Amino acid sequence: MNMPMHDVVEKISTGNPGLDAILRGGLPPRRLYLLEGMPGSGKTTLALEFLRAGAAAGERTLYITLSETREELAVVAASHGWSIGDFDVFELSAVDAVLGDGRQQSILHPWEVELGETVRLIQREVERVQPQRVVFDSLSEMRLLAQDPLRYRRQVLGLKQFFAGRNSTVIFVDDMTSPDDGKDCHLHSICHGVVTLERLTLDFGPARRRLQVQKLRGVDFVAGFHDFTIRTGGLEIYPRLIASHHHAPYREEPVGCGVKELDAMLNGGPLRGTSTLITGPAGTGKTTITLQYLYAACERGECATLYEFDERIGTLLSRAADFGLDISRHLESGRLRVEQVEPAALSPGEFTHRVRHEVESRSISMLVIDSLNGYMASMPQEKQLILQMHELLSYLNQQGVVTFLINPQQGLLGSMASNLNISYIADTVLLLRFFEAEGRMRKAVSVLKNRAGPHEDAIREFKVDASGLRVGRPLTAFRGVMTGTPEYTGDPGPLMRDRRADA
Repeated sequence: MNMPMHDVVEKISTGNPGLDAILRGGLPPRRLYLLEGMPGSGKTTLALEFLRAGAAAGERTLYITLSETREELAVVAASHGWSIGDFDVFELSAVDAVLGDGRQQSILHPWEVELGETVRLIQREVERVQPQRVVFDSLSEMRLLAQDPLRYRRQVLGLKQFFAGRNSTVIFVDDMTSPDDGKDCHLHSICHGVVTLERLTLDFGPARRRLQVQKLRGVDFVAGFHDFTIRTGGLEIYPRLIASHHHAPYREEPVGCGVKELDAMLNGGPLRGTSTLITGPAGTGKTTITLQYLYAACERGECATLYEFDERIGTLLSRAADFGLDISRHLESGRLRVEQVEPAALSPGEFTHRVRHEVESRSISMLVIDSLNGYMASMPQEKQLILQMHELLSYLNQQGVVTFLINPQQGLLGSMASNLNISYIADTVLLLRFFEAEGRMRKAVSVLKNRAGPHEDAIREFKVDASGLRVGRPLTAFRGVMTGTPEYTGDPGPLMRDRRADA
């Protein structure tokens, strides 16, 4: 039987769980790799993680630095709570010195030494330490020393041949300052694998960072861009989600909200493993309907999560209490989690990572995103957000999670439009509308589609007050309710009355 290649190739950890996941286990050992990126993209931090993983496994590790001093390297490590005392550091940026433990360490000005002599000093240190992991930081200084592209490439190739006969896994670090727009195809061709880090400066908010594995010979890795952040403790990498790789068995059963008329419109409620889009103008009750479903789920003992992009959590809790939904006790018990998402504070990859954590760590059965407009506005310069949302919904569906997406429409009355054409990604669509009758502003709800099964095609009035969410009889005496400009055609009997007036 032919086994997948990534199951038979020997691998070692990079020291970063996210990168290991992208590489499906790590790097093949005893090979030469290129880690490239502009200054500030996180190369040094990732290189330190690589060496720390080796030191933790009892391996000899060596950091060869031509660009940073030992003190600068120690500062970077200390910012993450690490120490560089776990591995050897070979520094070529100061004057000759003798270490306190009696070991001789060559330290000199690279710009004053012939390139060949510098390479010989490095080879001599490698022979002395006999490291199993080596970081060479950086190739830019070698490029400056060589002054000639051909000579530089010969020396890099010579280093590759030098390490080829040794039990060493080597990472060359390059800050992409070559004259050819930072691209060095020669390096890509001679290295066994290439990892590229990018730092993107946006018009507003913090810088975004992403990673791409450009090549890795003989390994089936996860291609494409992967968002990451630099936090205390190292790089937090968010591997790109591939929904087809995640499936969990679940029962396809309807999930009700406790309002029998609304459940009846959806033939018992949305099915597990489906997504429901609730769309309509501001103020029609979209969030209130999702709160009703969240409350019912928590009452059944299930866990749920609400991502709030628009409304403040305090306002949300106060409004829910006014409608008779005591969700605060479910927040205290941990069954319900409401996360306030700050604008421009996260990338699509990080948001997907948060959702996966909720599903895989808390086993949530229901998730609400309020709203899609807020989701788009928080990442204004990101590309293909709808496609990424589609992949996220596919993942949630395969995990049996009931997902609600809130999509506010532009305008309040009359013809309304949405700036997001995303109804195709939802299994069920609920449409909410204002309409005027008997001199009062009223609300209507209807089901536009339900892929999961049959649904009611009637248009019903619904009302939200201190008694909770109520759904009335079909509005048979009106025409054009869904346009927002209804026309009265008969007896207004189906209209709902205030509970106090009815009493």
